[in-house]
Amino acid sequence: MPIFDTPFAQLDLIRQPEQQKEPLQAFDAADEYLLKHLHEQGLSAATRCLVLNDSFGALALNLAEQCQVSSSGDSHLAYLGLQANARRNHLDAQRVRFIPASETAAGPFDLVLIRIPKTLALLEEQLIRLHGQLAPGARVIATAMLKHLPRAAGDLLEQYIGPVQALLAVKKARLLLASPEPRPAPQSPYPSRYRLEQPAIELLNHANLFCREGLDIGTRAFLPHLPRHLGRQRVADLGCGNGVLGIAYALGSPEAELTLVDESYMAVQSAQENWQAILGQRPVDIRAGDGLAEQAPESLDLVLCNPPFHQQQVVGDFLAWRMFQQARNALVTGGELWIVGNRHLGYHAKLARLFRGVEQVAAMPKFVVLKARK
Repeated sequence: MPIFDTPFAQLDLIRQPEQQKEPLQAFDAADEYLLKHLHEQGLSAATRCLVLNDSFGALALNLAEQCQVSSSGDSHLAYLGLQANARRNHLDAQRVRFIPASETAAGPFDLVLIRIPKTLALLEEQLIRLHGQLAPGARVIATAMLKHLPRAAGDLLEQYIGPVQALLAVKKARLLLASPEPRPAPQSPYPSRYRLEQPAIELLNHANLFCREGLDIGTRAFLPHLPRHLGRQRVADLGCGNGVLGIAYALGSPEAELTLVDESYMAVQSAQENWQAILGQRPVDIRAGDGLAEQAPESLDLVLCNPPFHQQQVVGDFLAWRMFQQARNALVTGGELWIVGNRHLGYHAKLARLFRGVEQVAAMPKFVVLKARK
């Protein structure tokens, strides 16, 4: 992998999760442009810096020995990348204070660096939370590759921070400099809520959730076909989002022991709040994690999954394939993985390479529900 060479450091960075012959870098020209600009402007050791939505520590680790760095984002995989890259480069990870996006980073901050996220609702929530957290004379700088920079991102910076100056593009990357001005305290529109008819429940979604204003069509296709068990099944909702699959299954299987896991902190927060609102104090394990990587082998009877086909702006089936492998490892012999997927993704063939038997439970014009037995 190429070395990330900047005015501040030379770093050997990897993405998370790791894969052999990784085709993508853990940094890009937007990170380079931002760090070069900071070096030209100057930093002091007393500068209190907040980095939002860092890519596997590319920004935070460059600045860790230059100023006081806090980092906040919604990806647990990005956090694991920050930790792994600190070790890889013999840096003290404790020099970077990490705050999950489900919590508010407490300032005051002299400098805020923002990688524009894929979900603009996340950016809006992050900008709202900056109210009252900026020190006098603070600088706010956002960056992205041009192909991932919608006009609405600049509009949000203008709305919540102040006037925005767009610098000339360099290597297809752009910087947006926002000059903080006094603003009235904003009211966050998040979390959003919607109701389901079957099961009859209300769900909330925090800002960074996929399909935030309603149930996504894949999950909608899956729900009527969820299995039901009366016994004490050990069940995981893998990539749980707001927890709807795990909650719906739990409602029909009163003795089941549920684990809900997602790599998004806001998803975990949503699932926790939804579970408590619907199922009260019924025991459950809801956690942020790298899928089922930390799950003990042969500790589950059933895994439910609506697998993602992208990681941030990167589209592909690598994460889904990895989730299938994790599920196989975590399931007991005879245990089952139930998934929903687009027909064209060919999950049946992929599952057949890992599992003893694969059955089609249901088929719709766009989706299939599959059951794979270990």
